Amino acid sequence: MSALAAVAASGTAIAVLLVNGTGASAAEAPVNLGTAANFSVLAGSTVTNTGPSFLAQSLGVSPGNTAPGFPPGIVAGEIHLADAVALQAKNDLTTAYNDAAGRTPFTILPAELGGTTLTPGVYRLGAAQLTGTLTLNSQGDPAAVFIFQIESTLTTASNSSVVFINGASPCNVYWQVGSSATIGTGTRFMGNILAQTSITMNTGATLQGRALAQTGAVTLDTNTINAPVCLQPTGTPTQTPTGTPTGQPTGTPTGTPTGTPTGTPTGTPTGTPTGTPTGTPTGQPTGTPTGQPTGTPTGQPTGTPTGQPTAAPTRTALPVTGGSGGSGLLPVLTGIGSIAVATGAALLLLYRRRTSES
Repeated sequence: MSALAAVAASGTAIAVLLVNGTGASAAEAPVNLGTAANFSVLAGSTVTNTGPSFLAQSLGVSPGNTAPGFPPGIVAGEIHLADAVALQAKNDLTTAYNDAAGRTPFTILPAELGGTTLTPGVYRLGAAQLTGTLTLNSQGDPAAVFIFQIESTLTTASNSSVVFINGASPCNVYWQVGSSATIGTGTRFMGNILAQTSITMNTGATLQGRALAQTGAVTLDTNTINAPVCLQPTGTPTQTPTGTPTGQPTGTPTGTPTGTPTGTPTGTPTGTPTGTPTGTPTGQPTGTPTGQPTGTPTGQPTGTPTGQPTAAPTRTALPVTGGSGGSGLLPVLTGIGSIAVATGAALLLLYRRRTSES
């Protein structure tokens, strides 16, 4: 580049900074890669590899369906060739590419990035060249975003590098390349390369990020592509409440029952189920059974028993208890006579009664 051209480029950059009024310090949101974020390498036509390259994430090709060189290349994730997963990732890549290309405001930079230190923001270049070291300073913000809008090509010289200071994260660095990117031999590159056409990584180049090409091929030669690290804040964000939100109940919500719900049956039944008689069954006889005879049985004889002997009792000899001369016999005979008279009277009375009844 001539001295005149360099001066012109610098003047243009200053003019853009003055017009935009914000420069590169404007805060940017990350570019959403969608499912393309699951891939170390994504290509439109093919992926070719030479040597023991290593991909920390997946490899995908769509609409192409070839990826020669694996093995000896190693894919730690999955390989998707012209399938639905690869197609979705390619669609998400297109969305991300358009997002990165359309970010404003931006700062215009000269083509050579080597020897430069940049702060977070959006930068636009015609064709980008990296010789030596590019330093990205996040200014203490691990979520800082760097977007490079490159109209045509991105090329790095051998053994060039991108380095970070003050907590910058490769996860939030995006290189939107209008045609193709070539990463030189032994280069240590950082960020997500979103190329319209193709990406070539020369021998021994490493990338902490992703090589994503929309329409062309990705060519590898003994390369290592590691997933980009997304740094997190080291402490709780200052915007986060330092304690429990003031609207949070300070104790158990007052609407919560203070004990066992009062609607619980008061009733585990308080006694034997209510259907059980509370006393002696009501069918229990209340007195002496009504069938009990109320008086003397009606079959009781109403007169002198009919079985009364019909003859005088058999006489039994009684001992003579008196003295000599038979004086003790007279009372006995007198008693017998009395009995006989009484018996006769009774028989006569019975005779008369039967006669009168007949």
